[in-house]
Amino acid sequence: MKKHKDENYLEKIPQHKDGLQWSVDDNGNVTLHMENKGVFNKIFQVILKKPKVSYIHLEEMGSFIWPLIDGEKDICRLGELVEEHFGEKAHPVYERLSQYIYTLEYNGFITFKE
Repeated sequence: MKKHKDENYLEKIPQHKDGLQWSVDDNGNVTLHMENKGVFNKIFQVILKKPKVSYIHLEEMGSFIWPLIDGEKDICRLGELVEEHFGEKAHPVYERLSQYIYTLEYNGFITFKE
């Protein structure tokens, strides 16, 4: 049986997944370039003409946060920077940021530094 490790989610340090490509356009909008790998993706690419690379366009706040994810800043620090930049527009900051970071991890775009 695994022991539950007490840890504060806000102290976790996110980092971009190795090999994930991304770009920033002239307006500062971030696009993630996700390569569709694996047997099923290959079948879908051939039969259904699905693309080899999917492009995920981040919205304003996501485009602000993504470049800040550097494997050095914890989620708490990212929240401070989001609040400084967006002010009231970002509230509730830590609830929204935690959900956003969770979504990035769930989709395989980030990992957490050990």
